[in-house]
Amino acid sequence: MTPPMPDAAEPERFAALFGGEGAARAVYVISVAAELAGVHPQTLRMYERRGLVDPSRTGGGNRRYSQHDIERLRHIGDLTASGLNLEGVRRVLELEAEVAQLRAELERVRREAREVVEQTHRHYRRDLVPLRQALVWRKRR
Repeated sequence: MTPPMPDAAEPERFAALFGGEGAARAVYVISVAAELAGVHPQTLRMYERRGLVDPSRTGGGNRRYSQHDIERLRHIGDLTASGLNLEGVRRVLELEAEVAQLRAELERVRREAREVVEQTHRHYRRDLVPLRQALVWRKRR
């Protein structure tokens, strides 16, 4: 008897149970991954040959797909459904990865800048000495 195929909610339950770290675990065989992504297993093999997806391999060489891989496959499906060819999809995925890397770098630089500003403000507070100021009124001529 073969185990039942997971339904469409299975990846969401998996991610909810195992969180972000579990979503990166490669657990789905190619037939299950294909069904979850809504494509034929041969399509997954073609995507791998084209460099669009890189599933993990078992010691015996069998492919194993993670929840992240399934999400990527669905994204590839959405892009191809919108009219992009596989080279266009590859380029979009490349640019999305670059944008994500640049956003992470920008956040790091912003965090460092905030720390420098806060450190400078702390330094100013130590150097400031309260000064009593008196208002002097002058008559206009």
